[in-house]
Amino acid sequence: MPHPPPPRADSILILKHDHTLQLLAAGSVIRTYKVALGQGGLAPKQREGDGLTPEGHYTIDARNAQSHYYKSLHISYPNPQDRARALKLGVTPGGAVMIHGLPNGKGAIGAAHRLYDWTLGCIAVTDPEIDEIWNLVPIGTPVDIRP
Repeated sequence: MPHPPPPRADSILILKHDHTLQLLAAGSVIRTYKVALGQGGLAPKQREGDGLTPEGHYTIDARNAQSHYYKSLHISYPNPQDRARALKLGVTPGGAVMIHGLPNGKGAIGAAHRLYDWTLGCIAVTDPEIDEIWNLVPIGTPVDIRP
C-alpha cells in the first residue's frame, strides 16, 4: 500500500553546528537533511563576500527553477537586524542567500558535497533533496537559522 505524501512544511530549522536542515509541520520534524554551509566557517554572516551563512529569522521569499545550482529557494536575508549590523560596521550585508542543490552539471557528486563547507554563504543539499524540499516548502515559510 503506498504511503501518503508528507505534509507541507510550515517552518524550516537550520542548525549550523550540526549541519542539518529540518522541515517541520505542526511542530514535528517531517524531514532532516545534512547540509554544506558557507566556506567562511560557522560564525554568523557579517557582510557581503565573507563566505558565512547568516543566523536569524527569515522566510522563503522566492523560488528559482533556473538557478546556477539546479534549483534554489531564496531566504529573505538580510533582515532588519542584519541591515542595522552592517550599517554599524560600514559594510554591505549582501543578500543572495539560498537553500540550493548542487552546481548545474555536478549533481553526480551527490552526498560527497557535504565533506566540507563550500558555498558562499548558502545552504546546500543534493539535487534529489532540493527536489523534495521544493515540493514541501511553499513561499512564505519561516526559516530559523541557528548556530
